[in-house]
Amino acid sequence: MSVLLVGISHRSAPVPVLEKVAVTDTDRPKLTDKMLASDKISEAMIVSTCNRVEIYAVVDAFHGALAAVSELLAEHSGLPVTELHKHAYVRYSEAAAEHLFSVASGLDSMVVGEQQILGQIRTAYAAADAQQAAGRTLHELAQQALRVGKRVHSETGIDAAGASVVSVALDKAANFLGGDLKGRTAAVIGAGAMGGLAVAHLVRAEVGSIVVANRTRDRAERLAETARAAGVDAEVVGFDDLATALSRADVAVTCTGAVGAVVTLADAHRALAQPGRGERPLAICDLGLPRDVDTAVAGLPGVQVFDMESLQRDPSAGAAASDAEAARKIVAAELSQYLTAQRLAEVTPTVTALRQRAAEVVEGELMRLESRLPDLDDGQRGEVARTVRRVVDKLLHAPTVRVKQLASTPGGDQYAEALRELFELSPGSVEAVATPTKDLSSLTDPTLSGDLSAALDPAVTTELRASRKDGTA
Repeated sequence: MSVLLVGISHRSAPVPVLEKVAVTDTDRPKLTDKMLASDKISEAMIVSTCNRVEIYAVVDAFHGALAAVSELLAEHSGLPVTELHKHAYVRYSEAAAEHLFSVASGLDSMVVGEQQILGQIRTAYAAADAQQAAGRTLHELAQQALRVGKRVHSETGIDAAGASVVSVALDKAANFLGGDLKGRTAAVIGAGAMGGLAVAHLVRAEVGSIVVANRTRDRAERLAETARAAGVDAEVVGFDDLATALSRADVAVTCTGAVGAVVTLADAHRALAQPGRGERPLAICDLGLPRDVDTAVAGLPGVQVFDMESLQRDPSAGAAASDAEAARKIVAAELSQYLTAQRLAEVTPTVTALRQRAAEVVEGELMRLESRLPDLDDGQRGEVARTVRRVVDKLLHAPTVRVKQLASTPGGDQYAEALRELFELSPGSVEAVATPTKDLSSLTDPTLSGDLSAALDPAVTTELRASRKDGTA
């Protein structure tokens, strides 16, 4: 079993495609169930954020599983598979692990270094675990990714180098409004994780008041209370009163996860026409995918909409080169340790099965000796047994120690396979001492990474295998 990753992100696709592929909390369980219904997939986890959708699947056959995941994404998004090919990327085996570690570290984020992705990976794993869709392989992969991300954030300056998407959006809004947000009125639409980040940033920006709108009033009240505790006036309104909230706001941040537009053109017209609004400009930070704000709103006079597409082009989204390089070194070191541990975990059941097989042979021969030499006394019988066991242990010691050493190297699983073949260990005897779910250390297939159309082509796969053998990959 190996890990297959199929993903679409801000790096590979425009916002309109991301909007169609976006997976909501409601969609996630259904898509996970459909993946597990495939006989090619044994575990599945979906990482879905405002700028990426990545499916991690534990598979027993690369091409069959890739086709199944591709068809599922096409059905979900309404896009033909050929269109998805243009924007999707594929990682396999150790390349999938490396990618997840980089994502958890903030290296692949739109704003390099942002920490919100750690919570999103944790949520993705928790959702998979709740559906019993995450076995040992995804459990170890996700937990290691979270550890790598925490280490990068604690040991490098990548946090300072790259702010969150919310921070960059609010900086743009502040510049549009004249330089800062101090004393201004803000509207936060959506009380999820992004809404919480928005309130935190607005408090630090010393806004005068905050209006929170959310479908669930309880969550909005909790967010408003957080603002009040920090010394900022805050109140809650319902979604049916968005126009009033916008009419009072100088800046609005929205990220709801809704499928359709939450802020309509009519809402914006009513807000701008409210008495007392005057000619004050309105900055809207639309951080939702799909968009929360009707695209026509951006054409209204005095209104500036900063959406995910414009944030992609912002130069402040990059981290300092030294911090990014330090983070990459940590990812590389952690990946090496992780893969070594996974390869050792793969060979250990074989070594254990071999020793069990040897013990069974010894016991069988001692029983045969007992029947042939019944006159041996207990002392003689014990000395013979100890001698036979010592001989077997010494014969097995060097090859078993060596195979564990070799297993830590790339392709180390081949040595375990050689042991199974040489000593005629049946698959059942090895599986009996192994955990039910194998991990991604089964590396008999090559590491594949590239776009989806290439990965789907068996000819390309063959070429990649050949290039890896001669060192040209």
